[in-house]
Amino acid sequence: KFEDLIAMNALYRPGPMDYIPQFVARKHGREPITYDIPVMERYLSDTYGITVYQEQVMLLSRLLADFTRGQSDELRKAMGKKLIDKMNALKEKFLTGGKKNGHDEKTLNKIWADWEKFASYAFNKSHATCYSWVAYQTAWLKANYPSEYMAAVLSRNLSDITNVSKFMDECKAMGIRVFGPDINESNLKFSVNKNGDIRFGLAAIKGVGEGAVESVISERNANGPFTSIFDFVERVNLLSCNKKNVEFLAIAGAFDSIPGIQREHFVAPIGNHDTFIDVLIRYGYKYQTAKAEAANSLFGNVSDIEIVQPNLPKIQVWSDIERLSREKELIGMYLSAHPLDAYATIFKYVCNVRLDALDEREALLGKELLFGGIITDVREGLSKRGQPYMIIRIEDFDSAGELPLFGDDFINFSKYGRQGLSILIRAKVQPSRFGAGKLDLKISSIQLISDVTGLIEKIRITLPLRGLTKQLIDELSCLIKNNPGDSLLYFDVIDGERNLRVPFRANGTKIAVSKPLIDYLEASEDITFTIN
Repeated sequence: KFEDLIAMNALYRPGPMDYIPQFVARKHGREPITYDIPVMERYLSDTYGITVYQEQVMLLSRLLADFTRGQSDELRKAMGKKLIDKMNALKEKFLTGGKKNGHDEKTLNKIWADWEKFASYAFNKSHATCYSWVAYQTAWLKANYPSEYMAAVLSRNLSDITNVSKFMDECKAMGIRVFGPDINESNLKFSVNKNGDIRFGLAAIKGVGEGAVESVISERNANGPFTSIFDFVERVNLLSCNKKNVEFLAIAGAFDSIPGIQREHFVAPIGNHDTFIDVLIRYGYKYQTAKAEAANSLFGNVSDIEIVQPNLPKIQVWSDIERLSREKELIGMYLSAHPLDAYATIFKYVCNVRLDALDEREALLGKELLFGGIITDVREGLSKRGQPYMIIRIEDFDSAGELPLFGDDFINFSKYGRQGLSILIRAKVQPSRFGAGKLDLKISSIQLISDVTGLIEKIRITLPLRGLTKQLIDELSCLIKNNPGDSLLYFDVIDGERNLRVPFRANGTKIAVSKPLIDYLEASEDITFTIN
């Protein structure tokens, strides 16, 4: 019921959240509803005997210890602001008043301790009700219009790429596809297309302002989709959407759906000083000027405009890393793919620490660590003693960290300090030689991920006996047959009803733990697996 939603909203914060398991157990009848003093039921019956709201503290202080209305409000303020002297004085009054009314001092102390634990973070009920109403509305929208809801959430965080990345992960978990910007489908902000997919907003591209986007959208709405890059520069107001805007749109992939042109074309050189985009924009200006003159002429015909379209230059296709790096520079994230996609299984199932956890060295003390990522930044310098050092910034799929190279580490591993390299690092956290209580990350090896072999020694697939259908067996057999490799393959068949597990090894069969295999195993509700 909505009353319980309000209470849960109020409880979900430091201090009060300790009571959530008890609240839930009492609501569902797994635990009896009790009151420290029977008369407290008058104000606590709606919350199953647990004090949740500030108003309940105020009402109970008047009921149990004869506080005045003013004193109960002083209690609320003192607890909320942690005014220790005031709290101590009010506690004495609460105990005195409570004993005068015949209540046990030990019980009164217990009640007071409960109040102190939750009240510094407590909500008043009207506040909790407003939050809960919004939570109910947004939960309903998320359940019934998931794509539209997530598009709105992404648009609300348009300028915060960290939150955009987080919410895009949520979209992925919900099964909602998020596509990159598209000149013929994107709107100003994130939007939902006819297939229920979310399309990146054009205004989310760095360097493309709202004015430029609005000129593109207004022309598209008025005269239909753009059929070619020449059609685009012939129609769009190039004063509002200038050369830089068009270039950023192109590099971010907004023209990828238009046939006949690739991102590389826009920055390809033509002549000694120009690139294709320079020539393209000049063509657009000439065409629009001629069109305006023809429209204003007594004898001109707009359809008679003859300005030769420039030829597309020859291009050198970018590597995946270069294309994605340029995309990330403008969008703020890897969107069409990730440079580490080919190694996703290694990062998810073999590496044992995230990059953002490396700063918590106390928890990693003594452990053999395996981690890695793609190098996104390299800084070099000299220490106060004149010794060279290097700071390497690396990113994996959802975290980032910095790897300092000093002394021998610089000598041994600085050759890996190049942007775009994908590396795998083995290290150990150990006490530092340079200060008591300090911990160092001691690197034992750095390797290019592409050079590392044998990381996945074995995979064990667990199958339920009741789920062993012919279709499942055929699909697994096909995947195994089509993915020969070097990893040992094991199976466990379990019978839940008899509590039996039968392990066996697929003798003579070694497989490659490939992305298609992992995708299939992850998508199956009945199959589980472990690696190494």
